[in-house]
Amino acid sequence: MRAPPLLPQETLFRVLRLARFNGLSVLGIAGFFAVISAAAQDVPGALVGVLVAGAGALELHGVSLLRRSDDRGTHWLVGSQLYLLVVVLAYVAFRLNHIDVEPMRQILTEQQRETIAAAGFTDDQFLRTVYTLSSSVFGLVAFLYQGGMALYYHRRRAAITAALNEESEM
Repeated sequence: MRAPPLLPQETLFRVLRLARFNGLSVLGIAGFFAVISAAAQDVPGALVGVLVAGAGALELHGVSLLRRSDDRGTHWLVGSQLYLLVVVLAYVAFRLNHIDVEPMRQILTEQQRETIAAAGFTDDQFLRTVYTLSSSVFGLVAFLYQGGMALYYHRRRAAITAALNEESEM
């Protein structure tokens, strides 16, 4: 047996709570890593951190619009997720086209090198495979998560609009 649909006000409350948490998390974590990357003179990492933090700011802007009963906030919520998805996928594409296994090579132990050789791989082949696989999985997870969040916000647009209309009639 299915539960009845949520009231528009409850849907709005849940969307606002989730979007605020998600926006603050993205802004805080990405901002932190942007600063760490900048301190390490990792320009691409710092740039991506700032761009990702911007997605959190866009989402928080959507929250503030909705709190002021402006239904354009939903567009900002959906847009922030799509923007973040584009940034992450562009970063993954950049990393896949600029593979750098040197930092990973430095942390391989002698035992790991022996295991890799026993499997018939060179260190470089193994590290390139791990790098490519991990970057691809990161892109896939981002696609599923950000795409899911955009779809979540989009599907609640009608309920959000109804809740905002109820508020304006009061």
